Amino acid sequence: MENIIYRTAKEQDAEKVVEFFNMVGGETTYMSFEKDEYALDVKEQAELLQSFEGSKTNTMLLAMDGEEIAGLSTITSSHKIKSRHIAELGIVVAKKYHGRGIGTSLIHQVTDWVRENGITTKMRLDVRADNLKAVQMYLKLGFVVEGYIKHSTLLNGVYYDDYIMGMML
Repeated sequence: MENIIYRTAKEQDAEKVVEFFNMVGGETTYMSFEKDEYALDVKEQAELLQSFEGSKTNTMLLAMDGEEIAGLSTITSSHKIKSRHIAELGIVVAKKYHGRGIGTSLIHQVTDWVRENGITTKMRLDVRADNLKAVQMYLKLGFVVEGYIKHSTLLNGVYYDDYIMGMML
C-alpha cells in the first residue's frame, strides 16, 4: 500500500496534528467537532504529545504520506487504578485516503502497542451508529457493540445515536 509510513507522534508534530484535526473536522459529520473546532491549540497539543513520550498507556500513531498526515490514531487511558486497563481508541483518516486500508493498519498497530504495555486489557471507542463503514471495520477487527447512546449528536436539527464498542485483548 503506497508509501505510508507509520510512526509515533512527537512534540514537534503538534502543528501538523492540529492542522490535520481542524481539516478533517470539516470533511465529515462523523467527527465530534467541526472544521477549525479542534479543542487544542498547537502549544496544548505539543504538551500532550510530550506527556505521551515514555507513557505505557497513552500514544498517538501517525500514518504519514511524505510530510502529510494521512491518518492518525490515539490511545488514551486513565491514570486511575480501577480504570487504567481500558484504552480509549480514537482514529481518523483524511478523506482522500479512505478505502486504502490505513484505518485498519492504524488499529492493528495500536492494538499491538497496547497488548505489549502490560497494563491494557480492553480497548473501547464511540462511533456514530450511522457510520456504517466504520462500524463494519470495527466489528471485523474484533470489537463488539457494548452499548448505545441515543441522541448523542445534534446536527442541523437531526439527532444521531452512538455505539459504544469494546474489545477485550
